[in-house]
Amino acid sequence: MKVELKVNGKAASVDVAPNTLLVHALREHLKLTGTHVGCDTAQCGACTVIVNGRAIKSCNTLAVQHGGADITTIEGLAQADGTMHPMQAAFKECHGLQCGFCTPGMVMSAVDLCKHKPKANESEIRELLEGNLCRCTGYQNIVKAVQQGQAAMASA
Repeated sequence: MKVELKVNGKAASVDVAPNTLLVHALREHLKLTGTHVGCDTAQCGACTVIVNGRAIKSCNTLAVQHGGADITTIEGLAQADGTMHPMQAAFKECHGLQCGFCTPGMVMSAVDLCKHKPKANESEIRELLEGNLCRCTGYQNIVKAVQQGQAAMASA
């Protein structure tokens, strides 16, 4: 099936089997490998992307369900000149990562969180990131990064 999408601001067309997950269409057909496959059961959040302005886990939704959708992946957050999105910069500055596997999904969820709840406090941030698992950091620096990114996004 042919599916027309807008991915990271550009028109994209993928020809996929009807049962192709969105994460696989992004990774295998569009070569956007920043979106990670961690569990294939929507438990870990490594596959989080933003679809039509809302964060979703792309491992539990079919590509064909998103015809005409506007999708942003981790590759689409930075500016064209390579300047990092404020949330990406905050994760770097606060060392909100270790192995980096969860980081793209965590950043995408954090961007969505800050857009929809721009004044979230620490406990709300922890609660809203609950669907994203990190096996390395203990979340302290991730929460600091989200708070710093939140402030930077608010002032931008």
